[in-house]
Amino acid sequence: MTPGRRSSTFTRLLRHGFTDPSAAERLLDGPELTTVRDDPVLLEALGATADPDLALHGLVRLLEAQPTPTAHRELLDTLIAAKPLRDRLLGILGASAALADHLTRHPTDWHALVTYEPHDLHPGVTEFERGLAEATDPVTLRVAYRRCLLSIAARDVCGTTDVAETAGELADLATATLRTALALAEHAAPEDAAACRLAVIAMGKCGGHELNYVSDVDVIFVAEPTEGTPEPQALRSATRLASHLMRICSETTVEGSIWPVDANLRPEGRNGPLVRTLSSHVAYYQRWAKTWEFQALLKARPVAGDPALGQAYLDALHPLVWKAAERENFVPDVQKMRRRVVENIPAAEIDRELKLGPGGLRDVEFAVQLLQLVHGRTDPALRSGTTLDALRALAAGGYVGREDAARLDEAYRFLRSMEHRIQLYRLRRTHLVPEAEADLRRLGRSLGLRTDPVPGLTREWKRHSTVVRRLHEKLFYRPLLDAVAQLAPGEARLSAEAARERLIALGYADPAAALRHLEALASGVTRKAAIQRTLLPVLLGWFADSADPDAGLLNFRKVSDALGKTPWYLRLLRDEGAAAENLARVLSAGRLAPDLLMRAPEAVALLGDGDGGGLAPRQRAALEQEIMAAVGRAENAAQGVTAARGVRRRELFRTAAADIVGSYGTETSPAEADQGALVDRVGAAVSDLTKATLAGTLRAVVREGWGDTLPTRFAVIGMGRFGGHELGYGSDADVLFVHEPREGVAEQEAAAAANRVVAEMRRLLQLPSADPPLLIDADLRPEGKSGPLVRTLKSYEAYYRRWSLVWESQALLRAEPVAGDPDLGRRFVELIDPLRYPAKGLGEDAVREIRRLKARMESERLPRGADPKLHTKLGPGGLSDVEWTVQLLQLRHAHREPGLRTTRTREALAAARAAGLLSAEDAEILDEAWVLASRVRNAVMLVRGRAGDTFPTEPRELAAVGRYLGYGAGHAGDMLDAYRRTTRRARTVVEDLFYGD
Repeated sequence: MTPGRRSSTFTRLLRHGFTDPSAAERLLDGPELTTVRDDPVLLEALGATADPDLALHGLVRLLEAQPTPTAHRELLDTLIAAKPLRDRLLGILGASAALADHLTRHPTDWHALVTYEPHDLHPGVTEFERGLAEATDPVTLRVAYRRCLLSIAARDVCGTTDVAETAGELADLATATLRTALALAEHAAPEDAAACRLAVIAMGKCGGHELNYVSDVDVIFVAEPTEGTPEPQALRSATRLASHLMRICSETTVEGSIWPVDANLRPEGRNGPLVRTLSSHVAYYQRWAKTWEFQALLKARPVAGDPALGQAYLDALHPLVWKAAERENFVPDVQKMRRRVVENIPAAEIDRELKLGPGGLRDVEFAVQLLQLVHGRTDPALRSGTTLDALRALAAGGYVGREDAARLDEAYRFLRSMEHRIQLYRLRRTHLVPEAEADLRRLGRSLGLRTDPVPGLTREWKRHSTVVRRLHEKLFYRPLLDAVAQLAPGEARLSAEAARERLIALGYADPAAALRHLEALASGVTRKAAIQRTLLPVLLGWFADSADPDAGLLNFRKVSDALGKTPWYLRLLRDEGAAAENLARVLSAGRLAPDLLMRAPEAVALLGDGDGGGLAPRQRAALEQEIMAAVGRAENAAQGVTAARGVRRRELFRTAAADIVGSYGTETSPAEADQGALVDRVGAAVSDLTKATLAGTLRAVVREGWGDTLPTRFAVIGMGRFGGHELGYGSDADVLFVHEPREGVAEQEAAAAANRVVAEMRRLLQLPSADPPLLIDADLRPEGKSGPLVRTLKSYEAYYRRWSLVWESQALLRAEPVAGDPDLGRRFVELIDPLRYPAKGLGEDAVREIRRLKARMESERLPRGADPKLHTKLGPGGLSDVEWTVQLLQLRHAHREPGLRTTRTREALAAARAAGLLSAEDAEILDEAWVLASRVRNAVMLVRGRAGDTFPTEPRELAAVGRYLGYGAGHAGDMLDAYRRTTRRARTVVEDLFYGD
């Protein structure tokens, strides 16, 4: 061949899409294609395939495999003369190496592609059964199956059938194959066949008439005895037949396998019997089945065996399917299952996962099935097992928007086409988009992307995936807005009853009120209403993920009404990724955070990603600086303390919102795994805020009454959980007040001034207002309520030297200066250190006294009627148990273990473990119980808006506490069991460490 000729052919091959023109030239010049190598028809046809190099190589192999020269010539002549065969055969060879291998092993099977009659274009089960009729064993069944598959693939790659028709044909071929396999099994065991009536119910994609090229075929078997056969014997016979059918299809032979037959969707899964009677199936679904099992039954379809029994199965179980949406927690159950599927995808594969990943096929299928289960109860038109048919019916009935349905239909078809082409190449079960450039090129070209197929494929894939990801959840919520909005003439809308059904399924207790809120928010033609219509479909989904969707929507309406004319509010929710979801979580998690927000709705700005400071807690110094500046600007003490309380309210909201978001998690960041860190953050933030508020209040009161200088030095000492940096949302501030007269000031004047300061601080911090009060509790002072509110440092010294009791030493373990004169606070600490860290530890009499006090407190202070095992403070293994145990270790050992000299419970517990005073296991048990009890108390305050030491009894409140603690809908009982289990273990440790010798 001349160099000019080579160059010309080389260029032509490149232009026709060959990636290895040199190898292609050698094949074209080889003996198999000598007579046609210059025929332009062949080169054009090869260039039209997904992979011209693969198609040419497969053609040469097929020609080489022809049994005779006559057969070789017949294939070539037909190839050149008959365009339908040329397109089909080369299309297959360029798309599927596996089918090319089949043709090489069975070189006359290409004749199956020659027929091009109208009835051949859309074969059904009957035609496929005819194609499999000659199979006499598993091997010949596989050969016949592949021959039928050739014709399906040929119509697919040539565009004769679309993706939905191809999936339907694959399901019909599977039906014919199951029938043939059952016939083979019955032929091999006629006694078993005579003993039972067996029906094969297709599930999943086969049942839905939308099968892939390579997929497990999901089935359920149901059997009944024939007349005169005992039921146990009939079930054994049916089980043998069913098992043999599965082996015929699944086992690997010299011709490979067909596909696995998977019966794990049956009642009890792989732990249940392979075959059941109809009554056994019905009993299981009536009593034991989970929500996902009814969802799976949507696609159930009898395909083989006894048709009357198959129909009886459907007639018996389909009514149960359409009642599934009435089950408690129906929507959360379905959505949780979808999330679980995503969570189980390996991280390295999630971006390539076409079926199960975010924006994948399963998102569309789950969304459609969810809507079918909710509305199919009252609208039989929705009861199709085929995804695209069901989506079309949902749009026609107004259950989803027509435009949304059309975009999802397009995306689903594209993603399914990708899946088909990926599997067709090797006939392997995979849903992963390949990474190799050659594979991506073939895939892109097979989908019609001939110019830059790799970037074009990636762009189209991501575009459709984004559409699915954005629409699949909104699909459920957006029509609720259309139901209350003005629609274009002729546009179908959700009926009032359908909207009510959907809201109930989402967990709304008052759907009528919810629709009123939606109408108020989204109706009209204003820009505000337009933005709300964009936001609400997503917000409704987040509200539905909470324990109280009604409260979430109502609170959102209140905030929107309050901020509706503020230009930044809706813009914040629309444009800042985290703000809308954070707001939805906060508004539906309970009463406290929404109540705090309603008093100053502009605090919504804190929920964004921008300059509002976000949800990170502010440092004490920054808080004090802001409060002191506000107090300095105020005209009087009352105005100054009002400003301080306003800052406190805003910062309490920030802390609560951060706690809720961290506990719930968001779509972009999972829930905080370290429960102790959440408790510590709340404790530190609320304690720092209380310190700053007290400091500002003290400054305001002193400034109004005495100017810059009080006649006596004055300090506030934090006690209890306040001193331990462990305040919760509903905690009082336990304090002691200490003062010291300034030089030249009479003690009586100093005491009067100090008492006036305390009285005015307490009054101003408790005045009724829009801001929550801060209650100051000084009952831990010497002599308790009978003693003076304020003492001098010398008075404290005299009292502690002469009268101090062991419980006071214990209480002083948590003492820490929090406001006022720093030097006086430091000297107070120096005064009490020998009391709380006694030089020789604790004597046995003192230990016995502490144990006696603890026992008396347990018996006397527990509220009447309370369940001790669920009381977070005084119950066994609760806060008191853990804290008293840690404090006893401090009193006994802090004199020689400096690490124990801390006011913080968890810090002291860690120090005790490091010092070997208790085992690591015991320390972990106590820490876990203390953290859990603290979390429960915080949850109760967040949910109910008032403090409490026990779990709520109202179901929605209990569910909200569970959601905060990480328990899904319907798992409140699991939460209570876990609490009892955790505290029971802690109580065992307490009895050993606190009460033991």
